[in-house]
Amino acid sequence: MRAAVLGSPIGHSLSPALHTAAYRELGLTGWSYQAIECDEAGLPDFLATLGPQWAGLSLTMPLKEAALPLLDRADPLVSQVGAANTIVLADGVRSGYNTDVTGMVTALAQAEVRVVGDQTLVLGGGATARSALAALQRSGAAAVTVAVRAPATAQRLVELAGLLGLRLRLVPFGPGQDQRDWLAEHGNGPWQLVLSTVPGDAADSYAQLLSAGLLAAEAVFDVVYHPWPTRLAAAAGAAGVRVISGFELLLHQAAEQVRLMTGRPAPVEAMRAAGLAELAGRS
Repeated sequence: MRAAVLGSPIGHSLSPALHTAAYRELGLTGWSYQAIECDEAGLPDFLATLGPQWAGLSLTMPLKEAALPLLDRADPLVSQVGAANTIVLADGVRSGYNTDVTGMVTALAQAEVRVVGDQTLVLGGGATARSALAALQRSGAAAVTVAVRAPATAQRLVELAGLLGLRLRLVPFGPGQDQRDWLAEHGNGPWQLVLSTVPGDAADSYAQLLSAGLLAAEAVFDVVYHPWPTRLAAAAGAAGVRVISGFELLLHQAAEQVRLMTGRPAPVEAMRAAGLAELAGRS
């Protein structure tokens, strides 16, 4: 059986190391997993070429939303969040799933991070941020503050929060040069969790706030896993703040993909070891 991760760019993906380790540990000698460069325009034609030897696909940017109209069926969570990062192929049917939510929930639980109440700040407003809202609601949050670059265009976040029963506060993505003004207006915490869903350097201004002692947080979760640490993660670690790496998200969402595609529990520790070894080799 074959499986693959699709996206553009895709050369950096750690998914082949994780999934291949899982197949090896499970004794699935006839299974293979590869990284394939594919953008939004190429996705329909690629899906049309897949035969019965294909078990499934992992999807990364920019395909998590582009895949939705190409699915035969979608898990309710996919419809709710508006993003699919997994397609399971069976009997000619394309079934879409979102394992990012499960990955975040598991990563938060294993790090023993509390997100009860309204003390969570999410950075970014895209598809990963929507998955974060669903994960935070499942983890106990009642309200979330989301920093977005264009609050007027965040309607999908607002709609999702309503479906989830979450109180949502949108604030401008900052703080830029006006750090103290931004903090005075939008709050410096203390946050139980700051969860960044943006590319590594996009959160540098928040790293500066942490380093200066102007932003207080009990934990920081950065969905980036390479290069690591990001400036945000490094600042949090230096400040004595608990840090969750994007590797934990990647690991646990991949484990759920393995379960969906193979029908067997994923060997998480074998996958972790393989992923960390691959990262060490890249460093």
